[in-house]
Amino acid sequence: MHAHADRPVQPSDHTARRHGSARLAARRRALLGIAILVASEFLPAGVLPALAADVGVSEGTAGLAVAATAIAGAFTAPSIAVLLPRADRRLVLLGLLLAAALSNLAVAVAPGFAVVLVGRLLLGVAIAGYWSLAFGAGVHAAPGRQRLVASALAFGTSVATVVGVPLASVVGDTVGWRTAFGGAAVLSLLSAVALAVALPSVPAHPTAGLRMLREALRNRLLMAGIGFVVLVAFGNFAAYPYIRLAIDRVDPGATTWMLLAWGVGGVVGPILAGVLARWLRPLTAAAPFGLAVALLLTAVAPSVPVLTVAVVLWGVSLNAVPAATQLWVARAEPVRTESAISLQVTAFQVAITAGSALGGVLLDGYGVRPLLVIGAGAAVAAGLGWAFVRLPRA
Repeated sequence: MHAHADRPVQPSDHTARRHGSARLAARRRALLGIAILVASEFLPAGVLPALAADVGVSEGTAGLAVAATAIAGAFTAPSIAVLLPRADRRLVLLGLLLAAALSNLAVAVAPGFAVVLVGRLLLGVAIAGYWSLAFGAGVHAAPGRQRLVASALAFGTSVATVVGVPLASVVGDTVGWRTAFGGAAVLSLLSAVALAVALPSVPAHPTAGLRMLREALRNRLLMAGIGFVVLVAFGNFAAYPYIRLAIDRVDPGATTWMLLAWGVGGVVGPILAGVLARWLRPLTAAAPFGLAVALLLTAVAPSVPVLTVAVVLWGVSLNAVPAATQLWVARAEPVRTESAISLQVTAFQVAITAGSALGGVLLDGYGVRPLLVIGAGAAVAAGLGWAFVRLPRA
């Protein structure tokens, strides 16, 4: 008994608790960063009519503000680790949050649409870079908890849609869309400060860089999954920038709380994905099918109750996709995970670019319904792909 009493149990327990608390705080700050970035990415969806009118363009053209962000992101995601192979990931994440703050500020004071596009391009760099590195930083802070990190990052995205887009709609309608972007700039800056305080140094992977990316690109299973990511993300983002218009078609007075309902569904999505992640193959197939049903219901909804069901299902299904696909690509490429995640982010950004651009072209001539139908078709194709491709065991 005396021998046991001499062991330093309490100090080690206290140290473990301190380290655990520090890791938890770091994860929370990283999630705050991704939430602010994603909220910034989709701010135009909540203030689209006012933004378009103020800068003198059509609503379809204004929707390209989302596409511009994605264009920059598509180039940034696979290249940031190549350009900064040895950089401390903590410093890179901080720099990206500061870039997001500058981007939102530029949009808030933009005299015309050209400056809006430049600001949104800078935001695309920040978002794609942050997404590409945040998963690795999260796993570094919480070793062996990939499922928790992936679902938590997706949860941060969902919180952004719950708070960001509806709040932007309210702020935009009340005091102007520029105030919404100004607030996003302040929040981005505060998030950078919080991350600087909480996140420890995150060294780069020893093999990070161009070689890792080339080897990941040779993984046929991984690249098939990346193709499916493009399809499901395209299906969503052909329609999502114009969700407010789809809601207005049924009941213009229901816009704000309907966007909130979408966000509530979005909170459920990543939680559900985390719970069901042990059945990863069925999960990655089911989420796109759910999205397809939601988009079709939104297209034909004759009343607010039906539209509510469609919008909530849309939020649940879409927001299960990032967590599920992040785990999918990490399973398909467990050694070169940073490159695999960067390719997943690239796939999302390419799809956002293509979907938003197509939506902008078709919206002014044909309305929002064809976009919803096209999106549903792409989501079904992605679901079928994931249903028939086998993954190696964890």
